[in-house]
Amino acid sequence: MQNLSLSASISPHFAVKTMGLCDYQPTWQAMKDFTHNRSEQTRDEIWLLQHPPVFTQGIAGKPEHLLYDHGIAVIKTDRGGQITYHGPGQIIAYLLLDIRRLKLGVRELVRRMENAVIGVLQDYHVKAIGRTEAPGVYVGKAKIASLGLKIRRNFCYHGIALNVDMDLMPFSYINPCGYQGLQVTQTKDLGIPDGVEILGAKLANHLQETLLSRTIN
Repeated sequence: MQNLSLSASISPHFAVKTMGLCDYQPTWQAMKDFTHNRSEQTRDEIWLLQHPPVFTQGIAGKPEHLLYDHGIAVIKTDRGGQITYHGPGQIIAYLLLDIRRLKLGVRELVRRMENAVIGVLQDYHVKAIGRTEAPGVYVGKAKIASLGLKIRRNFCYHGIALNVDMDLMPFSYINPCGYQGLQVTQTKDLGIPDGVEILGAKLANHLQETLLSRTIN
């Protein structure tokens, strides 16, 4: 298992760290520690990584949305939202941000996160949308990216997960994000040839551009 500090590149805006495959529990703890110890002078960071197979249940999560576990660990976490699945081949961008400094409210932050994924997909001529009633990014009726956040003292952590080239079967073991029968898709099935490394870099770039923009489309 790769550790939480595999490599880092410093952008003009955020520190973007590429971490490889990381267990969920220590990564979550690292996010909490970073947020607890940071100050208004701490630089914002984006962590790009993947997780081994795991279900995560948000603070409002209902146990009935887990239909079958098939031996996959279920972790009750402190982000918003219901249950989702993480596994290899899914790129996760954890956002450790000072939203006051960025002058972003939570709703606008969510929309900008969605727009970043939409921008990545537009680079490949794939049309996607966000939905205010069910946060995330969708291609047609299928969900391709999910998000969840925790806000503490005007600092946020957790982030957004984009399905790239993964085993989608575990999504059938749950009601994804609390929606029965919700379809899921991934970039590979949409004809996008690039993998998690390239798409992760693109996602980080779009996130920075979108989060730092003075306007939103």
